Amino acid sequence: MSFSASVLTLYPEMFPGALGLSLAGRALEAGTWSLETIQIRDFATDRHRTVDDTPAGGGAGMVMRADVLAKAIDHASPEGDARPRLLMSPRGKPLTQARVRELAAGPGAVILCGRFEGVDQRVIDARGLEEVSIGDFILSGGEPAALVLLDAVVRLLPGVMGNAMSGEEESFENGLLEHPHYTRPQEFEGRDIPEVLISGNHKKIAAWRRAESERLTAERRPDLLAAAQPLAK
Repeated sequence: MSFSASVLTLYPEMFPGALGLSLAGRALEAGTWSLETIQIRDFATDRHRTVDDTPAGGGAGMVMRADVLAKAIDHASPEGDARPRLLMSPRGKPLTQARVRELAAGPGAVILCGRFEGVDQRVIDARGLEEVSIGDFILSGGEPAALVLLDAVVRLLPGVMGNAMSGEEESFENGLLEHPHYTRPQEFEGRDIPEVLISGNHKKIAAWRRAESERLTAERRPDLLAAAQPLAK
């Protein structure tokens, strides 16, 4: 069974975007995963296809309506659909590589892309939406965040990456940032490839890479160190 993504958006033309290229694009063409875009405005009931209204209690901006979104979600994810329902939101739980792996191992995802000031809380509660954030910053809408999430998931689907090992030593896979990489030429502007990497001693290479990962993580993301997985013996 392939991974099936349904994206609810006001801008379906933003998809597949970058997901139609490279590894994700080839996997999409091959049927390894599927992408459905759903125009939220199709579920509005007035002639203007209104999907938002002024915030209760006053304030700037507009809020996406619960009734319209509920109809769109129910259309995309009818009763019995096992896929998680995600809402891309800056106040959501930060997306992690562990959560990406969980999603990649599942049947797919229904992804709601918010716009304006946000989404009526009642539809979040009523439809069990899992709020997901890709970082502590604000985007103009959830679509770029959805593209990021799907790119992270699709590359982990079976057969998408040519070498399965290429995903095992990347940043966050073992709780650490990834070690530095080098390739030919041997010397570049007076800088050489570290001798250990051309020694042929795989145990020493693994130890060097682990040490470099720990060093970079301590410098840039010390919060990750406590939860890092130990080096395999």
